[in-house]
Amino acid sequence: MPTETFEFQVEARQLLQLMIHSVYSNKDVFLRELVSNASDALDKLRLAALRDDAPDADVSDLHIELEIDKDARTLTVRDNGIGMSYDEVGKLIGTIANSGTAQFLRELRQAQDTAGAEGLIGQFGVGFYSGFMVADEVTLLTRRAGEGQGTRWISRGEGTYTLEAVDDAPQGTSVTLHLKPADPDNQLHDYTSVWKVKEIVKRYSDFITWPIRLVGERGEDGEAAAPETLNSMKALWARSREEVSEEEYHELYKHIGHDWREPLETIQLQAEGTFEYQALLFVPSHAPHDLFNQNFKRGLQLYVKRVFIMDDCEELLPPYLRFVKGVVDAQDLSLNVSREILQQDRHIRMMQRRLTKKVLSSVKGMMADDAERYATFWREFGAVLKEGLVTDPDNRDALLAVTSFATTRDEDGTVTLKQYVERMADGQDDIYYITGESRESIDSSPHMEAFRERGIEVLLLTDPVDEVWADAVGEFEGKRLRSIAKGEIDLGAREDDEGEGEREKQAEEYAGLLGWMRERLEEDVKEVRLSTRLTVSPACLVADADGLTPALENMYRAMGQEVPRALRILELNPDHALVKGLNEAYGEREDRSDLTETAELLYALAVLAEGGRPKDPARFVQLMAGRLERTL
Repeated sequence: MPTETFEFQVEARQLLQLMIHSVYSNKDVFLRELVSNASDALDKLRLAALRDDAPDADVSDLHIELEIDKDARTLTVRDNGIGMSYDEVGKLIGTIANSGTAQFLRELRQAQDTAGAEGLIGQFGVGFYSGFMVADEVTLLTRRAGEGQGTRWISRGEGTYTLEAVDDAPQGTSVTLHLKPADPDNQLHDYTSVWKVKEIVKRYSDFITWPIRLVGERGEDGEAAAPETLNSMKALWARSREEVSEEEYHELYKHIGHDWREPLETIQLQAEGTFEYQALLFVPSHAPHDLFNQNFKRGLQLYVKRVFIMDDCEELLPPYLRFVKGVVDAQDLSLNVSREILQQDRHIRMMQRRLTKKVLSSVKGMMADDAERYATFWREFGAVLKEGLVTDPDNRDALLAVTSFATTRDEDGTVTLKQYVERMADGQDDIYYITGESRESIDSSPHMEAFRERGIEVLLLTDPVDEVWADAVGEFEGKRLRSIAKGEIDLGAREDDEGEGEREKQAEEYAGLLGWMRERLEEDVKEVRLSTRLTVSPACLVADADGLTPALENMYRAMGQEVPRALRILELNPDHALVKGLNEAYGEREDRSDLTETAELLYALAVLAEGGRPKDPARFVQLMAGRLERTL
């Protein structure tokens, strides 16, 4: 097959230009990425061999090899792993849309600091292209395990690359970098220096489970010295905590989590007995940008007796802990385990229960011992953790113990349910909460007025899942969780209230108006009644005690579920001048056509007060403009 020349995809060309023009100040990361790619290729070949997917592959001595040629100024990273076919090289190297290049470029432009930019290489799977930071030309030679023909790929990163089929390629992949001259002023080191290569491998790749060998220099007789293994190959999860430094843990996390920042928490677990396994888990310090995307890749790396089995093993942790990264190494699972088998395996279910409890226990310890770190954790992952209150009733108590909420008692801090109950006022039987899109919107809600006036604490819940979990949980330590925007609220008489007699008198006085408004607004409201929760606003809308809030209705509809429109209750403040005036006009006039418009406006104001939108905005504007005109 002749040599063919191709053009890079547009986004690939943009990426190459960014690499070539030294976007990253720390160019050492190129070797970390190439070694990591080689390690992945070895993992895939071992897995293929275990599944008999590559019957003719040689797996007798899987390793990574580094070779330096000072005279030619080349550095080669070689592995004898899975390799690539001719078509795969063209697909994976020439066009990199599958690597998320467009998103990579957007994130790169938004990165404000150097460390942030450097971390994006691994995050978006474009590590191979980092070689162009240090090389004028890159040559890739590869042969897929089990196939007879290899492929050579060459590019100078100038918009084109060549592909050529070759017959003498060894199994695996080698990447040869034709290095640029050293330029210390631009952080471009001499990567033909043995000590520099060793330093990079030790810093970034010491935990790689495959041997990384440096080919010895050839002597005058042409014979090469014995290769030197540069990495320890010690699985960190198999070593005691005292043997491993925090820096080593952090480097492992950065490798498996594709993150440039240090983790918030490192969790180690060793289970012994009838079923043995080791786990090393990490809680990130920042939530990934796609945490709530449907296609978010979650799960832990699964090993069996240090043999890599799969990435993203979802069965090891529940979905609400999908932000946790790490490694689990089991001793008694089958090496041929599949995802289908994992879903039914009792050992996997047992590990999930234990790992879940360990993570929640670690968060509880963080909450007790380091308030600042817990605050960071809750800010980044609180919304996703609360999903477990709905989906994992077995761990609900443990989840409630590490859950906290914004509150009217504290502008900046949060409160746990236990703390809320401990400081409830005498005679208060319920835990009050309100849901909404933001603290600002619900903190000024009409539903809050009576609670604010009486000094009763209210939890301010602003995450979408809050609409669901509060109903699912129902109560805490015998205290009912109650939305202040649903059902009737009776906070008892204030010291300046005249009591039950006054309420009965008002109910009788307003009975006619309430019935009349119910008829006029029958398409929009279920009932019109006097309110005990309003002190400033003229009106508000509330749902039945067991009804759905508008936000929950919208959420179900967004998920494709048909939800009938639920009519809510319009509550009027009998002490408000507008309501008083409306009642007096109702009693005095026979022609109440103008009052019908006032009733419509009052209802629309209640809708606006909760952040909603009038059913007919144009009519609302017309009515409001007319009323304002008559006041001039």
